[in-house]
Amino acid sequence: MILINAVMVLFLLDVCECDSELSPGREEPLDCVRASELCNQNSQCSSRFRIMRQCLSGGGKERSAMLASKECRGALEVLQDSPLYDCRCKRGMKKEVQCLQNYWSIHMGLSEGEEFYEASPYEPIHFAEEFRHASIISDSSWSKRSPCSVSGKPCNPCLDAVKACNLNETCKRLRSAYTSICSKATPPQPSLANPEPCSRKRCQKALRQFFERVSWELTYPLLFCSCPDQACAERRRRTIVPSCSHQERHKPTCMDLRHTCRSDALCRSRLADFHKNCHTTSESVTGCPHNNYHGCLMSYVGLIGSDVTPNYSDSKPSNITMSLWCTCRGTANQVHQCDAFHRDFTHNTCLKNSIQSFGYGGEGGTLPVTEPSSTFLPPAGPPIISKPAPPFHADALKPLDGACVFSTCANLQRLIWSNRVYNKLRSFIHTSITESQTF
Repeated sequence: MILINAVMVLFLLDVCECDSELSPGREEPLDCVRASELCNQNSQCSSRFRIMRQCLSGGGKERSAMLASKECRGALEVLQDSPLYDCRCKRGMKKEVQCLQNYWSIHMGLSEGEEFYEASPYEPIHFAEEFRHASIISDSSWSKRSPCSVSGKPCNPCLDAVKACNLNETCKRLRSAYTSICSKATPPQPSLANPEPCSRKRCQKALRQFFERVSWELTYPLLFCSCPDQACAERRRRTIVPSCSHQERHKPTCMDLRHTCRSDALCRSRLADFHKNCHTTSESVTGCPHNNYHGCLMSYVGLIGSDVTPNYSDSKPSNITMSLWCTCRGTANQVHQCDAFHRDFTHNTCLKNSIQSFGYGGEGGTLPVTEPSSTFLPPAGPPIISKPAPPFHADALKPLDGACVFSTCANLQRLIWSNRVYNKLRSFIHTSITESQTF
């Protein structure tokens, strides 16, 4: 009898553990591809999702009018109770574009796509990724690699970064691929008034593949290396072949560039992620949210190969400035918004300090804020969402913290707890069997 009761307890504990794993308060956000599949299994959710996509199919005033209609508002209300409402996407996932399109199908409806700064559709950096990127902001780890820290030796980290890439088969192959594609001139086309000097879309795709498939340990030194002279700085500026990847014959206005970006799900998402992780704040010494250098660098690199590809604005080896290939001339009544958008890159203390901390970390350590704080507000969360994704930063890695911030930590604690219970019950069953045999 005792044995039967013990087995029942084990069964109930197993059921409770499974239920806790499925509880929405503890599990990671569902990705939007899977959320869409679950929605399609329900006739009401599926039909409302189709209606919502039709509501967002137009542009400008037409879209606003459709979103205000009773049918669209009704569809949105139903979808707020569906798996699609809280879904997120993973960076570089297999169906990333599809996932992002599903995300914006809901969240563009909530905001009507009018926020200047939008919430990021990406999941926060996970525990394993944090360790993977932690050395970026570690002075000691980077100083061990930096040739500038060795006295008496020539200091050219950018050249060393190229050599390191060439020693890695994947890095060398993908770097050669994008360099070749971006440097190849397109044949003359008389039918076009202003033909492009190269295939920009192919160039951008090749750049994205390089930065997504090659380890940051090889790509970041190419982008963010410290330069002792102007020749080195010019080589660094040309890393992403700017003449093809983003420099058009005629500079577009920054608002046109932003509009083009926001019409594409991938670019819109990367831009929102950049604003989330790189917006300048006066609440930290470094100017970054939660002093999160690596989060800003990841988001910056995520923009390369998009319509808002940023780059160094000149070949100065020091006092670096990042910018977009655009202008605010001719923006009329949007000039203030245009300036704010442009300054998110040119006067971004967080971005500047993140880059300098990577390139000069072994010598300078953590940099203080050098620019006045920007006046723009941080990205707003989606309206009505009650469970925003928690911020993730290096401070959360303190090993003595008692709070279980991450889902990995929570799962680990539950595993330890269940193992302890299992061992105790196993001992209890063994004792019970021994006692029953004695009788």
